[in-house]
Amino acid sequence: MASSIKDTATFFAAGSAKQFEHVLSLYPQALRLKAERKNKKPEELIKLDNWYQNELPKKIKSRGKDAHLNHEELVQLMKWKQTRGKFFPQLSYLVKVNTPRAVMAETKKAFRKLPNLEQAITALSNLKGVGTTMASALLAAAAPEMAPFMADECLMAIPEIEGIDYTTKEYLNFVSHINATAERLNSENNNGSCWSPHRVELALWTHYVASELQPELLDSIPNGTTPPHSNGNEKATPHESESSNAASSDVLDGSDGESSLDANGKGVATDDTSMSLPDDSANEDSKGSDEPPAKKPKPDSK
Repeated sequence: MASSIKDTATFFAAGSAKQFEHVLSLYPQALRLKAERKNKKPEELIKLDNWYQNELPKKIKSRGKDAHLNHEELVQLMKWKQTRGKFFPQLSYLVKVNTPRAVMAETKKAFRKLPNLEQAITALSNLKGVGTTMASALLAAAAPEMAPFMADECLMAIPEIEGIDYTTKEYLNFVSHINATAERLNSENNNGSCWSPHRVELALWTHYVASELQPELLDSIPNGTTPPHSNGNEKATPHESESSNAASSDVLDGSDGESSLDANGKGVATDDTSMSLPDDSANEDSKGSDEPPAKKPKPDSK
């Protein structure tokens, strides 16, 4: 029996471009749910997320061929990540220990390695406190058209990813699944928007968080799914009729090279990406001493 499109794994494998667009439009609501559940000051996460999704990518892009992050931005990025996920004081400390010169040099080197994600991550791992997940956050801000953020919720939602160990190999595997879905959505998309890996990751994160914290948000997903391609093996059945319930003040629009949400609400605010799992801490640990759990842990929605 086909699974409901309200199941995140089914949504990822068989959701149509129209359904992904709708779910992505719910991102601001899902982010607020996450912020209110996790933080005493939810506005702090919302503000940080806007900075990550909109302001940081523009700053990086404005630097042209010398694209890089500065020390202050790296520290702020860690704050965003930990505010969305679990907080580990040692990671905040380690990131601050990096010298401004090292941050500029290593991030510049990493961005020049693109589109080779593996080499870019290797360069970023030379910075203290930067593991694979933190590196993916950096790359998603700099190149959303090729690098999704390695959010725990997204890893949890992809059945083919059986464990979470935060290695570069696992990230590249994650990217391959995200890319397969992006290609599928773009092949059927006729409204002119482009599905970048980062937009797919944000929609997947939104669906997962909504299903965990407020499932009724997903009742408004439009009818119609598409047969799953190589990234899935289950065909979804529409669960609910279409309704116009989206939080359209932040309609997320996609364009290559640009980050999600822009000042007009076009593009997406993500992240979660959030590494709200305990394991995430291991990942961001300075020299990659990640310890893989035996099974996928369930993201902390507190």
